[in-house]
Amino acid sequence: MIIGKIEDGIVLDHITAGRGMEIYRTLHLDELDCSVAMITNADSVKMGRKDIIKIGRVIDINLDVLGFIDPGITVNIIRGGKLYKRERLTLPKSLKGVLKCKNPRCITTVEPELVSEFRLSEVDSRTYRCIYCEALAQLP
Repeated sequence: MIIGKIEDGIVLDHITAGRGMEIYRTLHLDELDCSVAMITNADSVKMGRKDIIKIGRVIDINLDVLGFIDPGITVNIIRGGKLYKRERLTLPKSLKGVLKCKNPRCITTVEPELVSEFRLSEVDSRTYRCIYCEALAQLP
């Protein structure tokens, strides 16, 4: 399989095997007018198996959402055919407008224009708490 070199774009590497499509949908990559290549279940020395997404141009990506979906992803920005910037993602410390509070008494439920915000409270269990009512949101 040959997937061409990217001149200017983004390579999302070290995606947990099977999570590539979720990222593809979340980032709305099907709406781009450039080439997007997705490799699933690629061999990886570090992970065993992994997914990789190559995007044929540099776009804005919410790194907090990406780190939330799959911490450990490596984001490589390519410019002029060379690595310009590399960032390894972790669980974000806070998430704005990504999760909705499930507490019916939370102010974000009553005031829909108020943007929900959650803060990471426990890294090991991937648990976030609503900053308004302290309700828990545990991630899969």
